Amino acid sequence: MLLSFRVANHRSIRDEQELSLVATEHNEHTARDTGVRIEGRSVSVLPSVGIFGANASGKSNMLDALRFMRRAVLNSFADWGKEQEGRVPRHPFALAPEAREDTSLFEVELLLGKRPVRYTYGFELSDERVEAEWLHAYPAGRRQEWFDRDARRPDEGAEEFRFRGTGLRGRKEEFVAFTRPNALFLTVAATMNHPQLAAVHRWFRDNLWLVTSQHDVRARTGWTRDRIASDAAFRDRLTALLVQADLGITGVRTNPDTGEVHLLHRAGDGATVPLDFWQQESLGTHAWFAFLGPLLHVLDHGGTLLADELDSSLHPLLAAEVIRLFQDREANPRTAQLIFTTHDATLLGPSVAERPLDRDQVWVSAKNAVGETELYPLTAARRAVRKDDNLERRYLHGHYGGIPRIGPGDLAREVALLEEKLRRSA
Repeated sequence: MLLSFRVANHRSIRDEQELSLVATEHNEHTARDTGVRIEGRSVSVLPSVGIFGANASGKSNMLDALRFMRRAVLNSFADWGKEQEGRVPRHPFALAPEAREDTSLFEVELLLGKRPVRYTYGFELSDERVEAEWLHAYPAGRRQEWFDRDARRPDEGAEEFRFRGTGLRGRKEEFVAFTRPNALFLTVAATMNHPQLAAVHRWFRDNLWLVTSQHDVRARTGWTRDRIASDAAFRDRLTALLVQADLGITGVRTNPDTGEVHLLHRAGDGATVPLDFWQQESLGTHAWFAFLGPLLHVLDHGGTLLADELDSSLHPLLAAEVIRLFQDREANPRTAQLIFTTHDATLLGPSVAERPLDRDQVWVSAKNAVGETELYPLTAARRAVRKDDNLERRYLHGHYGGIPRIGPGDLAREVALLEEKLRRSA
């Protein structure tokens, strides 16, 4: 499970921002107990969080940062060595030239294992190399520094890698020798089958599947189609969710020879008619079908799904039901997690009974005066958030920030002024 994510100097994110999935005192009923204590307090985790904000406020860049971290952990050993002059393919904040000289930070806090153990893993990157990397474990709540890498140690002759204590067992120096300056030690050690580090590496491999409304629809459709063909139970569950979405679909048919998918629809005479998936189905049906494959996968494995612009893929009522699915303890027994971005204020609900999210599951992204993304929980907004507030109305009225700085009729007035200037200059 993901407890938190920190990032700095990535795309529109300049200063360090943190997204937490740890429940707070504002949570009413959605949090899940983890059985873990941090600093003497029991920790409960959130099965879903939503990031709300205006266009270009940096919502998507938070998800992109998580995906970048995943790709780095999986591919730095094999792929970063192919970069020109051994450079690190990072994306620092572009609106301040000095940001290129600063490192980019990525860190996750995780709970792994049947008897959950907390881990903190992170790294800092420059254009040339991995400047720092660390992994700390907390078995029985006590911190173990499994490794600490720092290329900037001021002491002459100081080792870049330090392994304190006996927490990390097995071969280490051998893996250090194989670790290039522009590769992550975790990637190298896991590639060489270090048993302890492979568990952390596996979390990145199996999690953080990014789903967007505009990209990878065909790839996700193909992956889902292949699962349908090979897994009857998966096909039955996916069919049930297609039917439940009220799209007029009654079933799914696949051609075993070509792999083509046809969705069955009700006809007026009570018969069912198969429609060609790409030629005859709507874009909304494409989006829902391609969304269901990753959704069922993370539910099966207790993974983390990243859904960018959830409202662009799904009708608001359907999006709310997806959130409720992750909140439901019986439908989501493995505590799979959903992190989504959205513009859809209806997901905040006009009342406590109607909104699918607790107050601490709502985050807001906003751009400051110099174009930097700022991320904060709704509960930290400048206006106090009470349990019975109409969050939807107050958000749209700007009480919590994260909305466009534009008033009713502003666009029309601007166009009218331009038209008037054109007439006068004619």
